[in-house]
Amino acid sequence: MPATLPGQPTSLWTATAADDGYPQLAGDDAADVAVIGGGIAGLTTAWVLSNAGKSVVLLEAGRIGAGVTGHTTGKVTSLHRLAYQDLPAGTAALYGRANQLAVEYVTALAGDQGIDCGLREVDNYTFAESAAGLARVRREAELTASLGLPASFTTEVPLPFAVRGAVKFQRQAQIHAVRYLHGLAKAVTRAGGRIFENTTVSSFGDGRVVTEKGAVYAKDVVVATNMPFTKQGLFMFRCHPHRSYLVAAPLAGELWDGTFISADEPLRSILTTRIDGENYVLAGGEGHPVSEAVTDQAERYRRLAAYATDRLGAGSAAYRWSTQDGVPLDGIPYAGPVTPWNKHVQVITGLRKWGLSNGTACALAVADRILGRVNPFISLYDSNRFTPIRSAARFVTANLATARAMLRRPASRGLPGPGEAGVIQRNGKPVAVYTEPDGQAHAVSAVCTHQGCTVEWNSGDLTWDCPCHGSRYQPDGQVIHGPAVKPLAPAD
Repeated sequence: MPATLPGQPTSLWTATAADDGYPQLAGDDAADVAVIGGGIAGLTTAWVLSNAGKSVVLLEAGRIGAGVTGHTTGKVTSLHRLAYQDLPAGTAALYGRANQLAVEYVTALAGDQGIDCGLREVDNYTFAESAAGLARVRREAELTASLGLPASFTTEVPLPFAVRGAVKFQRQAQIHAVRYLHGLAKAVTRAGGRIFENTTVSSFGDGRVVTEKGAVYAKDVVVATNMPFTKQGLFMFRCHPHRSYLVAAPLAGELWDGTFISADEPLRSILTTRIDGENYVLAGGEGHPVSEAVTDQAERYRRLAAYATDRLGAGSAAYRWSTQDGVPLDGIPYAGPVTPWNKHVQVITGLRKWGLSNGTACALAVADRILGRVNPFISLYDSNRFTPIRSAARFVTANLATARAMLRRPASRGLPGPGEAGVIQRNGKPVAVYTEPDGQAHAVSAVCTHQGCTVEWNSGDLTWDCPCHGSRYQPDGQVIHGPAVKPLAPAD
């Protein structure tokens, strides 16, 4: 089965970025602020604080850029498909301003700090091929233009196939996401910040962040780990992970002057990029909540690879990867105190799959909060807000889906053959077994170390995935995506 999958199983961004490398934490340390997470939100927060004179220690469980930010599309835009027509008017206006300022911040910072991340200023489009989709993009264009965003309706869309029309946001951006993070990390260290990789945080509290390598003592803590690994704030009930899939394929000819996403289903996200002299087209989509019982991950990659070839004129897929991000109940990310009574622990989560802009905007709000500076978007991203009218239905639906996933038990079966995986029962306990094509078997506990759900096999990425809160593991049990911080235990 793995041999039939398109492309290398790695993100284009991580495959084409130099590995700068930072040390592990070795013993105790101290700083004004400890930032947990080396993605867009954590590094932007660390940059703003260190540039303002705060001493900062940033802790990353893996490598800089290896997490969700390194698996994004690379779009930096305030046009988030058709998000604005689903938000109240006042909220939509603030959300638009926050994200447009984030686009401008990323663009300016890349220039000011000399970050070589292939930044391109492009227009971003949400396009429609159906009559129903056309009505929605017209409505989005009218609404966002009225909010003062750089929006217009157009029928001229630079795609290699005909569409009915699109909402267009001018002067947006795209970047090589991992190269941008590496440049941002260098800016943090130049400003005096200290970065430690391969350092997993296990707990924090009372001004101390605990890792297996030592503790960091800090007055303020920022948890920017995509999905918080702490139970504080109950974000696992307020923010639900959603997975998407992408392929990158070589493209003959010039890059297209824009980035694109469809208004119609199935969703398709499209952009072109040039890396080290090679042009690529990215095609994304096929998304689903992680709580959904999915067994056709490999087929989802095949559909995207076929789309890139048949509709976009690309060659055979060179890379494939998936990613997941938290979707907040009311559509707005959470950024602020982890609980109302804990003012010195901040959290950033629920970036709703637009992390390069939302993550930047949230980081600016959290950093300003710590610095005591005025930020007009602190109330927008209030991490302890209560919006029952907008959230109640989604709260019930999403948490019922998670509960069903928690109760789901894979059927017991015999030992998997070469290239296969399955959950079997051994001594009354579920064991996750993957047998490599050469016959080598990996057996680990099938019980997720986060909240005890039973993991399920992902045939597209060859990983064990938790359907409850989104933790992901390698076949040998090592964590590759939180909120879990502990690996799956070895088993016979």
